Amino acid sequence: MYRTGHYGAALLGYAPLGFALLVLGDPTLAVAGGALSLALAPLPDYDQRVPLVSHRGVTHTLPFALVVGGCLGAVGWLVGANGGTWQPATLALFGVVVGVTAVGSHLLADVITPAGIVPFWPVSGKKYTLGLARADDTLANYLLLVLGVFVTALLVVAARPALLR
Repeated sequence: MYRTGHYGAALLGYAPLGFALLVLGDPTLAVAGGALSLALAPLPDYDQRVPLVSHRGVTHTLPFALVVGGCLGAVGWLVGANGGTWQPATLALFGVVVGVTAVGSHLLADVITPAGIVPFWPVSGKKYTLGLARADDTLANYLLLVLGVFVTALLVVAARPALLR
């Protein structure tokens, strides 16, 4: 998929966590996570800018998602350790979940294309593809974006009573 589709997939992937944070009374963290998810949405495709790294190779795997999550978790721990509203463990867990979810949503968006992905590399070289839409399919990319925005808006409206408490 293209960037537009990946933004939609990131919103879809993050929406349940954002909803939970809103219901639990933490809109600041909910919005920060949404923004971070959108910022990370295109990350796996930066492989196209790195010499000797094949597109849809290592950056389109579950191990890469775990590495990104681990890095964000470490940053969350450091931010929490410097004092503030949230405990280090809370921000670390938040970072891990947002990182894995953002990259995972990218992988799921790419699995619908004929090119597919090899998500379990280096354990398995098996390619997974649903072959539903080409990556350059404008309609599919915008449908993902619209769906992501719609679901996010729906969950924000559903969380509204919790926000008004």
